[in-house]
Amino acid sequence: MKFPFTQQPDPLGATERARSWRWLVPVLLVLLFLAVLIWLPWQARQMEATERQEQLIADTLWVEQTLRFELARSEEALAGLGTDLVTRPPSPQVLQARFQQMFNNGHELVRIVWYGPDGDVLASHGLEPPAALPAPTRLAASVAVPSRRGRYGEAYGATPATSGLIDYYLPLYANGGSSKTLAGSLVATYSLQVLLDETVPWWFAQDNALTLLDRDERPVARRAAGGPGRGVYTHRRELDLPGALVVLSTDSVKGAPKLLPNLLVGSVIVLALGLVLSLASLWRHISRTLAAERALRQQMAFRTAMENSLITGLRARDLEGRVTYVNRAFCEIVGLPLEELVGKKPPMPYWAPEVMLEYEERFRGVLAGTITPQFETVFQRPDGTRVPVLVYEAPLVDADGRQTGWMSSVQDITDRKRAEELNRQQQEKLETSARLATMGEMSSMLAHELNQPLAAISSYTAGALNVLERTNQAGEPVNAGMLRHALEQARQQAQRAGQIIRSIHEFVKKREPRREPVTIRSVVDGVRALVELQARQAGVTLRVELPSLLPQVEADRVMLEQVLLNLTRNAIEAMHDTAPDQRLLRIAAFQEDGKVAVSVIDRGHGIAPEVAAGLFSPFYSTKAEGMGMGLSICRTAIEFHGGTLTHAPNPEGGTIFTFALPAQAASRALG
Repeated sequence: MKFPFTQQPDPLGATERARSWRWLVPVLLVLLFLAVLIWLPWQARQMEATERQEQLIADTLWVEQTLRFELARSEEALAGLGTDLVTRPPSPQVLQARFQQMFNNGHELVRIVWYGPDGDVLASHGLEPPAALPAPTRLAASVAVPSRRGRYGEAYGATPATSGLIDYYLPLYANGGSSKTLAGSLVATYSLQVLLDETVPWWFAQDNALTLLDRDERPVARRAAGGPGRGVYTHRRELDLPGALVVLSTDSVKGAPKLLPNLLVGSVIVLALGLVLSLASLWRHISRTLAAERALRQQMAFRTAMENSLITGLRARDLEGRVTYVNRAFCEIVGLPLEELVGKKPPMPYWAPEVMLEYEERFRGVLAGTITPQFETVFQRPDGTRVPVLVYEAPLVDADGRQTGWMSSVQDITDRKRAEELNRQQQEKLETSARLATMGEMSSMLAHELNQPLAAISSYTAGALNVLERTNQAGEPVNAGMLRHALEQARQQAQRAGQIIRSIHEFVKKREPRREPVTIRSVVDGVRALVELQARQAGVTLRVELPSLLPQVEADRVMLEQVLLNLTRNAIEAMHDTAPDQRLLRIAAFQEDGKVAVSVIDRGHGIAPEVAAGLFSPFYSTKAEGMGMGLSICRTAIEFHGGTLTHAPNPEGGTIFTFALPAQAASRALG
């Protein structure tokens, strides 16, 4: 029977969504609060800016109406004066009085000129009448005469240092304007700067910079009692002047309203920002805490996986020696589970009985606060298996810098020990092979060399028998002196042959290295017969230079004999191409800096620089049939005794090989 598939609930996903909503609601509220907080000052600023702009427009309209009213009042006065001049002209005194009255009523009026029908000046007041009407005024007159209405000309005369003027041209006609005949004209000249100064109130001029512009946007009058405008609040209004275009431009000296208009709003914003910062800081702290927890969990998982993948055992102990932590590799090394190790105090179940005293001594060092940083020891598994280990100890320090225990890393060195033993056996085999190879090379020479003492023994023995036979036949007494001489010579030749046989036997005999106090003279004497044998075969003269007193060295005599024999054999072979009278092999010994040094000096072909770099490397040889192990084995043997093997060129030609060994400090100086 099959069951329909149903999707299982996802508690982890539900938890994540709940956590997301839990964070989303306060975030939305904070964002809404910030939006309102930003919108309110901005809205207040916009309202204030709008209010200021509207107020500026209203004030500009009021100023425009005031200017127009002032000019209209002057226009009415000029119209009344023109009617009187056409119907019943006043006397010159009365006319000047009326002119003065108009000047007193409007200070912006700077000149009044009465022209006759033919353009002659009949009367004037104020500035001197111009010789000819300005061009803007003539243009206004050409329009005003046909229309029978007064018109303004365009502003003129404005310079950067002076303000402009504007003329009002009023044509005069008889009979109230019903006549078609021009009876004359009145031209009134106004100072636009005085018009602004006299008409615009001071309080408005303090807050705004006012400018009158002509048709070409050139300033003809300006008033800025409060300084230049800032260009934030501006308005332009055309004066309703018939025949002329004059624009009133207003530029407020006030800047844009500040975003924080008062202390109350500023305080609210500061408190709100503080609240937002507190929420942000809290959110950041919680986020960091959660991130740290996640990172810690990841690090713990990573560290656990890494420690479980290690082949190095890890062990932590407190200051009392109690085990507080072990990893899987340590459990595998000692063969015990985690539960039987953590919390245990010495003696430990993996301590081997044969090194128990060593463990207890180290544990006392742990309690005393001192510990051996690195040591080798042996652990024992429950089945009795011994495991050689290498232990590294280091102080375990907490976050405050206080030591809370010790941390150990334990390496199973069973394979290394096995490799070292195998390497030692291989080294012994190589040394034995080298000795056997040497013996193979010397076999023919050995047969020839042994043939001589054996032949001599045979001759001396035969001579002794002949002496005895002749004496017995003649009945004469035995010649004891002659017989003793023959037997003594035979004995010496037998000892010589025996010495050669013993040297060869000792050289090839397999045995364990044994260090003992030896003298350099005994080492040289041990191989001297073999060296002389090779030297005679190659036609080389051997010279041994040993001081009478030399300290003993702690060494294996056979290994030193092998080194010396190998070096002398190489020296003899190096002089193969040397002239026969120059073939000299020297073995010299000396004491220097607490060491005993032995030099093998030849006069061969020497060592080239490119050969010297790899001279002591294994399997490196310059011989056609060489294995390249001789010098490598020599250096290993000398370093085994704590010495050094070096080479240098011989000033007389050839090479000097020198090995130096530490001298015994308390040894008696021996030759």
